[in-house]
Amino acid sequence: MAAVRRAPDGKPRLVVVAGPTGTGKSDLALDLAERLTGEIVNADSMQLYRGMDIGTAKVPLAERRGIPHHLLDVLEIADVATVASYQRDATAAIVDIRTRGKTPILVGGSGLYIQAVVDRIEFPATDPVVRGRLENELAVLGVSELFRRLEERDPAAAIAIGPANGRKIVRALEVIALTGRPFTATMPRLGTPEFGAVLLRLDRPTEQLDLRLAERVNAMVDAGFLDEVRALDALGLRNGVTASRALGYAQLLSVLDGELELSAAIVATAAATRRFVRRQRSWFRRDHRMVDLDASAPGLTERALALLDAAAVVG
Repeated sequence: MAAVRRAPDGKPRLVVVAGPTGTGKSDLALDLAERLTGEIVNADSMQLYRGMDIGTAKVPLAERRGIPHHLLDVLEIADVATVASYQRDATAAIVDIRTRGKTPILVGGSGLYIQAVVDRIEFPATDPVVRGRLENELAVLGVSELFRRLEERDPAAAIAIGPANGRKIVRALEVIALTGRPFTATMPRLGTPEFGAVLLRLDRPTEQLDLRLAERVNAMVDAGFLDEVRALDALGLRNGVTASRALGYAQLLSVLDGELELSAAIVATAAATRRFVRRQRSWFRRDHRMVDLDASAPGLTERALALLDAAAVVG
């Protein structure tokens, strides 16, 4: 068993295993947990939901090697996942793991969730009245009008959010209204990572990853993904503001509605996943603190452990 890597405060360092969907983060995290006396903290926003198992590639209980996993299956399907609540719960889990002398391993592909923990992002409060007014204006006036306002009041935020994400545009305008400051003033800043964190950025060559993703979608369908979506639909999946946007779930709801053939939904899910991977890569590449790790090369776990030693001076 490898030695526990210590942070400046004398407690085990936080290890972050981040990267695009389908690169093999879960397997590497399990290997590292075994070698570092670790426990795993989920950083995939969709794996927070009970019942979203096959479509999110959640590691089954029987395959977790007896390693404790935190923040899996903590939300009902209609609950709204927020970065602020995740930050609170993940931070508490990491503090507890380190206090017990174990190594916390934060693993997932939700970039903002990871950064909320590593950089302790401050989240301005919300106001139901202001939020309700803006959401009503979004419904009546459309996303283009609200995006125009955001461009006028905070051009940098408009560029970062884009013109199509109505939910985030509403949130940005709400923060501006409540704080009198640009929304960008509350956006993440890369600093010295919390908990002495060492950040690993796992990836694979694009052609190889695209093939893996296509194979994975087919394997999910063979494993009963459509039945999973049917069961979640009965529990209110369509009403879940967060869960309903998960890759594959919307496409398979269209199959249940008779709007898509299953074969077409598989193709559409693979294409949507490839687009999502590009966004994930763009997010993670902005973080200069991350150490690159090619998941396609031999000896992945040993190379990861060597990188942890080499990068341990960070933080």
